[in-house]
Amino acid sequence: MQGPVPLSAVIADAATGVALALRGEGDPYALSGILRQGDPLTPAAVRVLGADALAPYAMEHLAVPFGADDEAVVRQALAAFPPRADASEVSVWTYRGLVEAAQAFLPGGGRQWPSVPEAETGWAESVAWPKLSHRVSQLAALALPGLAPGLAEHLAARTDDLSRGFVRAVRRRDWLQAAGLGRWLARLPDVPLTLGLDSGLAFVRQMGGGDPQVTLHVVAAQRFHGRGL
Repeated sequence: MQGPVPLSAVIADAATGVALALRGEGDPYALSGILRQGDPLTPAAVRVLGADALAPYAMEHLAVPFGADDEAVVRQALAAFPPRADASEVSVWTYRGLVEAAQAFLPGGGRQWPSVPEAETGWAESVAWPKLSHRVSQLAALALPGLAPGLAEHLAARTDDLSRGFVRAVRRRDWLQAAGLGRWLARLPDVPLTLGLDSGLAFVRQMGGGDPQVTLHVVAAQRFHGRGL
């Protein structure tokens, strides 16, 4: 008898589905198709993926249809896991990113979504580059076009530090952190040419592609920012 499916497996399957949709492969994407509304793990999986759960809906001309069941899945996740008063900056930002993505990428401007919580940006200016790199990699889903513009503005002033973090992550074979940092660097301006971001992202995907979230980050960098080809 098969035991319960772990959350990590549900997240991995969903990340694979998102990456396939961004590449224009597989079946037509539907969030409610890869994460069923009645599955008790679905809200947690959407909360972990954050804005990436809606990334295929950000493609031009809303090429991916969006239905009522998909909206219900998003609302369920937002209701189940709002950030607590003592939540970390990462938790607040990922929740904010999911709300922003719902507002920006889903059709029907009349929909009412939860209010976007306030999130600090001061850390993006002040923390040392190793801590900055770790935190930014955890917020890779916010590198989707148009999301978190205030955060992106602060990070644009620290591309050298994020580049250092990318190189260190590659050297340490931390492919998930490298992919997340590379994805943000793909969005930001004035990334040092000496970094070799395109070849670096291709290498990260080759070495860490067994992790669906690594693949998702690299594919998103290609799909939305034309980097890592």
